[in-house]
Amino acid sequence: MTLTPLKPWQYAALCTALATCALLALPSTAPAALPGDARLTLAVFVLATAAWIATPVDHTYIALGAGLALTATGVISSETLFGTLGDETVWLLICAFVLAAAVARTGLAGRAAAFLVSGARTVRQLTHLTTAALVVTAFAVPATSGRAALALPVFLALAKVLADRRRLVVMLALLFPTVILLSAFATLIGAGAHLITVSVLWEATGERIGFTQWLLLGLPLAAVSSHLAAEAVLLTTTRREDRSGPVRITAEQIQEHSGQPVTGPLGPAETRCAALLAAVVVLWCSEPLHQVPPAVVALIGAVVASSPALGTVRLKEALHTVSWSLLLFMAATMAMGVALADSGAARWLVSGLPVSVPPWAFLAVVIAVSTAAHLVLQSRSARSSVLVPLVVAAAVGSGVNPVAAALASTAAAGFCHTLPASAKPVTLFSDLPAGIPTYTSRDLLRLSAVLAPLTAAVVLLFALLVWPLFGVPVLTEGS
Repeated sequence: MTLTPLKPWQYAALCTALATCALLALPSTAPAALPGDARLTLAVFVLATAAWIATPVDHTYIALGAGLALTATGVISSETLFGTLGDETVWLLICAFVLAAAVARTGLAGRAAAFLVSGARTVRQLTHLTTAALVVTAFAVPATSGRAALALPVFLALAKVLADRRRLVVMLALLFPTVILLSAFATLIGAGAHLITVSVLWEATGERIGFTQWLLLGLPLAAVSSHLAAEAVLLTTTRREDRSGPVRITAEQIQEHSGQPVTGPLGPAETRCAALLAAVVVLWCSEPLHQVPPAVVALIGAVVASSPALGTVRLKEALHTVSWSLLLFMAATMAMGVALADSGAARWLVSGLPVSVPPWAFLAVVIAVSTAAHLVLQSRSARSSVLVPLVVAAAVGSGVNPVAAALASTAAAGFCHTLPASAKPVTLFSDLPAGIPTYTSRDLLRLSAVLAPLTAAVVLLFALLVWPLFGVPVLTEGS
C-alpha cells in the first residue's frame, strides 16, 4: 500500500496534536482539575481526530487503534471495547444490509423509480418525483454509499433517455447524491452516524431513541430539506429554457437501458421481497405497540430474506454486502464515546464554554460547526464521533436538551456537498462512465453557497419549533 505524501498543513496538524498529547499525558503539565483517565482519553481523542483529518490512513484503522489504546491504558475495559460489537444498533445495521441485498437482487428499486418518474410531464415534476423516490430508499438501504450504488443504474438509464438534454442530465447527476445525503436523516438506519449518536446519548444521558421516535423527528426534516435542495439544484444547474421544455419519460424507455425488468407484473421473488420489506417497515414503525426491538425485527427479516424457501438472496452473498469496515468503525468510536463520558474528559473539554447564551444561539453554533465540519472530516461517522460527545456535554452544562442538540448536530452533519471528495455519493456521481455528462467542482461550489445556509436554517427551525411538538423540547426540565 502506497500512502500519499502529507502536505505542510497536515504535518502541522499532526505536530500540534502530538504536542497536545504530550502536555495532557504528563501530570506536571496537564491541568490540575483533569483526572488521569480523562487526560489519557483526551490525548487519544486529539490524536485520533488529527489522524482522521490530516492523514490518508483508513478511518477504521485509526478508530480501532484509539480503542485499543484506551483499553491498554485501562481507561475502558476490554469488555466495553468488545461489547460494542454486540450492541443492538450494530446488529440492526447488519440485518438492514442483508435486507438491502435482497431488495437489490429483485430490482424492486428500479421498478419503483420507473413508476414514479414516468409520471413526470415537466422538469420540475421530474425533479421532485425523483427526490421522493430517493427519500423512500432510506427505508430499504442502510448507509448513503449503499443507496448511491443502488440508485446509479436508475440514473444511468435516465441519462440515456435524456441524452439530448445535457443540462438536465447534469442536474440529475447532482440531484441524486444531494438528496441521498440529506434524506438519510429520515431513518435510524440511514447512516452509521445516526447509530453513533444514539449510542452516545444512551451512554451519556440514559435516553434511548428508538426507530419510531427517530422516524417522527427525522422524516419530516429529511423530506423538507430534500425537496428544498431539489429546488436549489434545479435553479443552480439549469436555465429557464431548460426548465420550460416538456418531459416525457416512459417506463418502456427506461427498460431499454435497464438490466432488470421495470415493467410488467411482479414476479414471485419480487412479490415476496416487497411483502417482507413492507412488513419489516410496519413492525419498525409500530414498535410502541408490540415492544419488539428494531434489531430483532430486522434479524427476523434478514433470516426470512435469505431463507432457502422464501428468500431472494443467499445469506453468504448478502453478508458480502455488509460494510464491515463501517461496523468496526462504529464499535470503536462507541468505545471512545464511553471513555469520553465516563472519564469526565468531555465535561472538562466544554467546561470553559459560556453557559449563559440563549438556547437558540447555542443550537445555531452547534449547527454551524456541524455543517462546516465536512471540510476537515470527510467521514460522516467520524464527524459524529468527534462532535456528538462534545455537543452532549456542552448541552448538559448549558441547560439545553442534549437530545435536541445531538440530533441537530447529526442532521447538520449530513450536509457534505462542497467538494467531490466530501462524501462517497458525491464522488461516485462525479466520476461517471464515458459519454455521461456530470457536474464540475464549480457546480458543487455554486450549490453549496446556497444549500449550506439553507439546510442549516431548516435544521435550526425544526430544532426550535417542530421537534418540541414531538416530545423533544429545546430546554431540559427545570431549566
